[in-house]
Amino acid sequence: MSVIRTDRWLEKNYKHPMKVIKQLEKTFSGVDAADIYAHLTQFGLSLEPKHIKQLTETNHWKIVEKDYNYLKEIWKGPNIPIFIFPSNAANRKLKQDYNSKAGLTFKDKIFLFLAEINTESEIKALFTHEYNHTCRLNRYPKQEQAYTLLDTIILEGLAENAVRERLGDEHTAIYTGSYNDEELKQMWEKIIMPNHHVLKSDRKHQQLLYGFHFYPKMAGYCVGDYLVRKYMNKHKVLTKDLFHLKTEDIAELGKVEE
Repeated sequence: MSVIRTDRWLEKNYKHPMKVIKQLEKTFSGVDAADIYAHLTQFGLSLEPKHIKQLTETNHWKIVEKDYNYLKEIWKGPNIPIFIFPSNAANRKLKQDYNSKAGLTFKDKIFLFLAEINTESEIKALFTHEYNHTCRLNRYPKQEQAYTLLDTIILEGLAENAVRERLGDEHTAIYTGSYNDEELKQMWEKIIMPNHHVLKSDRKHQQLLYGFHFYPKMAGYCVGDYLVRKYMNKHKVLTKDLFHLKTEDIAELGKVEE
């Protein structure tokens, strides 16, 4: 598989968005188009005609195709379909925090929600992050439904360090750099580590990950970035060397801080 020419789907059916979504049913086992549409919309999808027109006039598909071939080679990554759709430019938070771009990754597919304003560097950073997720999900033998908070933050930390490794700090997510290392160390020891076993299905997982309910903003994401960065610096390795490692080993659980 490769980058699916969803631009052709969009151009042909821009007045009938559910026909576009209907073509995704075969990639989701037992899920109908309405549910797929509702789910993707939560993550930034827009099928407004004006957003479709703006996106299909870009060369974003070519940028992602080239990047996919490159990363698949250097990371020995999986051969999966990548779907590109318009993002919801009217979403204030999406625009403010992510410049109207978002991604949604599964073990066997990736969705990118993009706007015409997104630059090639932005697209590369987003795709690097999302494809890194896919590589980790395929190389680390643990079912997603069994993921704990620690698994999730390491997954996110790997992806963000892959962006840093490849494109530099200036292309990492807005939340990186929110705290210094001493603050992150304290957040890890006092907030995240005592709850590292919380399952993904538990409400507290999201609260800690995003920093809801009086927890520090984006706590889990920031600590995950810190733990992976610390491990990489200590052991002089690249993110691709960590795809198969146990979450607990990357976090160095149980080891005394140096």
